Amino acid sequence: PDPADAAAVHRSLAARADLVFAGFDEAELLTGLAGATADDLARAIAGLGPAEVVVKLGEDGAIAFADGAAHERAAVPVTVVDTVGAGDAFVAGYLAARLAGQDVDGRLALGVRTGAAACTHPGDWEGFPTHRDLERDLGADPVQR
Repeated sequence: PDPADAAAVHRSLAARADLVFAGFDEAELLTGLAGATADDLARAIAGLGPAEVVVKLGEDGAIAFADGAAHERAAVPVTVVDTVGAGDAFVAGYLAARLAGQDVDGRLALGVRTGAAACTHPGDWEGFPTHRDLERDLGADPVQR
């Protein structure tokens, strides 16, 4: 398919979404802003309508734009074995933190941690943290009292 056609379809979908995740290249395609900063890309996507936009930056972390403000989080340094699944792991961590009531900075923190964990093992899911790991990172007490 023609990238311009794909971008138009994705812009239409983003305009109806509450939350959009994009890699840097995807954000450039979506906005048509080649050479822009991650902050500019996130703001441009937010301008389409979503209340919350996250641009994943791989080894450089991620940026989120929500409530009129940009939030950045550096990547967690790890010895990389395989990057397959890292973006999906980031999204899983971000959404887990969102569902747990964390603020945007907390969401980014867990997202970069789960993305980094996925890079420490071969395969696309083998390095994902367990629910217990997530509870610990979110500050929840897994012991029922």
